[in-house]
Amino acid sequence: IMILFSSCKKELGCMDSIALNYNPNAQQDDGSCILPVLGCTDEVAFNYNNLANTDDGTCIYAYDIAQGTWNIDPDCDDITIPIIGTISLNDQLPETIDVLGDGDNSLYIDISGTQVYGVIDYLGNITIPEQTVSIDFGLGVPTDVQVSGDGLVDDEISGSVNLIYIFEVPLLGTQTITCSISLSR
Repeated sequence: IMILFSSCKKELGCMDSIALNYNPNAQQDDGSCILPVLGCTDEVAFNYNNLANTDDGTCIYAYDIAQGTWNIDPDCDDITIPIIGTISLNDQLPETIDVLGDGDNSLYIDISGTQVYGVIDYLGNITIPEQTVSIDFGLGVPTDVQVSGDGLVDDEISGSVNLIYIFEVPLLGTQTITCSISLSR
């Protein structure tokens, strides 16, 4: 008489075929199944979803949504020049601006033909480093202006930019003008 003893050890694992960690060899479910959660899984995307474990191709990047034509609603200080009077910078700004990309998160903000350089990070924060541009404030004479500022692209349809203009009027000295510009599409 021969007696055989054998032990059947069942392989444990996830037995749900739609789970990310499905084990086709599992004979007993161990409760470890990880079901797919669709969303943007790129941490530098504007709409990153930390709960997603399966990228669904919907990632949106701040750099991409910043580009395009934006309607602007400026709230700028007036420029006061003795003898000439007060000039409204709001009236000198266009109704729309174009934001163009130059790769590597660099942006160019085109304000009536004057390009102001900026950089945007993955959260939508815009930094406009100090730079000198030539602007005509409606007097027919372009003036060299130091421009700097910051801003934020909130989403695909709204944002804001704060600009500081510093320039010198011959014989009158330096003037600093602050502009807060709302962006919308």
